[in-house]
Amino acid sequence: MSRRSTSPVVVVSLMLLVLTAAYSARPQAQDAKAVVAEAVRAMGMSSLSSISYQGTAAVGNFGQSRGITFGLASSTIRDYIRTIDFAKPAMHATGQQYPMVPRGGKLSPTAIAAAYDEAVSSATPTWDRQLEIWTTPWGFLKGALAAPDTKLTTQKLDGVPYRVLSWSPPLKAPSGRPYRVNGYVNQQGVIDKVETWVDHPVFGDMHVEVFFTQYADAEGVKVPVKIARRLGGMETFVESLVRAQINPSDAAELLQAPPPPSPPAPRPLTSERLSDGVYRLTGDYVSLLVEFKDYVVVLEAGENEARGLAVLAEAKRLFPSKRVKYVVNTHPHFDHVAGLVAFIPEGITVITDDNNKFFVEASFSEPRTLLDDLLARKKKTPKVEGVIDDFVLKDTTRELRLHHVDDLEHSEGMLIAYLPAERILFTADFDPPLEGHPVDASIPTLLKTLDRLKIDFDRHVTVHPLTPDHLMTRDELLALGRAAERTGQE
Repeated sequence: MSRRSTSPVVVVSLMLLVLTAAYSARPQAQDAKAVVAEAVRAMGMSSLSSISYQGTAAVGNFGQSRGITFGLASSTIRDYIRTIDFAKPAMHATGQQYPMVPRGGKLSPTAIAAAYDEAVSSATPTWDRQLEIWTTPWGFLKGALAAPDTKLTTQKLDGVPYRVLSWSPPLKAPSGRPYRVNGYVNQQGVIDKVETWVDHPVFGDMHVEVFFTQYADAEGVKVPVKIARRLGGMETFVESLVRAQINPSDAAELLQAPPPPSPPAPRPLTSERLSDGVYRLTGDYVSLLVEFKDYVVVLEAGENEARGLAVLAEAKRLFPSKRVKYVVNTHPHFDHVAGLVAFIPEGITVITDDNNKFFVEASFSEPRTLLDDLLARKKKTPKVEGVIDDFVLKDTTRELRLHHVDDLEHSEGMLIAYLPAERILFTADFDPPLEGHPVDASIPTLLKTLDRLKIDFDRHVTVHPLTPDHLMTRDELLALGRAAERTGQE
């Protein structure tokens, strides 16, 4: 489908409303359905079945940021169009997404945009996807009208009184519990905020909040000029609207989207002996097992619970008489911490950079009532040790060194590992570039760290397997460093 820069249908530009209507006194006990009906009238959406709006957006690198919590970097989406059909239900958003602005820098005028394309339909049935329809102000009210159990309470937010409507979608969480959606109706009868909770492998019952401000009029329907979404308290997506269409005649065309890609089959875990008592576990992600006299250390838990369980099973197979005492987390990006849910319930201590210690402790201590994973069932409090600069595990058989990496744009909480006797380096996310892309600035940062620490290695184990899969040599890493220097000089 070709992208339209402007709609052939007459589009009513959003005009900011001056909301001056006085808030009439209402009885204390008010029926939930009556409040829904009042909000539907106030929002002007009695005949609304679909909506399409345009503007710009910004998306934060949630779960992949330098500082894992607040202060997310964001990328801009231009030519942004989002269309929602509430009857199907379906949603399709498109645009041109520009790269994230580096810390302390600005977007290059030659930056190349990538296509932004996001769709929700019956092919994406999970609540974390469907909520994008039902946490809009219009979707929330339509859901409240259809739900048999819509409830009404009152609450104050920052001193402002709200009538709070609450309902549950037909979908159930993995634990079997119902999801819940709350909508905050202000004194003018419009929705200021919608919230829900979704099952998340790191945050447990993750709080999702969507805020709507500066309501304007589009063909008689109230439309917020700004929409801001927060996940786990962090602002992750912001939409700025400039025009909207109500019940657009070309909604079917706008909703056409490619089918969601089928997830690749996970590569099976295999083990490779690197040295006596040292094994490399391969697959979609790579882990390292290191045997000590009385215990075993796992470097990298894996990208999800299933991988973490497979790593633990392989450790028990290779070292049946020894317990796994520690699991080392290189950095807190979600694809590197989600596997910890397999380790924490076993009482295994997590070693991570000190900048991540609170994040790991707090995240895996959150309620997990929506999940059905091992941690949700066992409810174990995580044990976490933080590495400030350096940390050494050593006995009569082995030495393992862990080091913090300074001045790294990718993560402020990155550890690398080194086995001096075996001359093996272990790192995550210091990878060769994709074909046609320059070498990332993280490679010179790593080489500077290795030089400062006087780390001399022969074999470099990378958490993301190389193509073709092999151990990187010292010469290969140095060649990447030289390529990065040439790129910086151009």
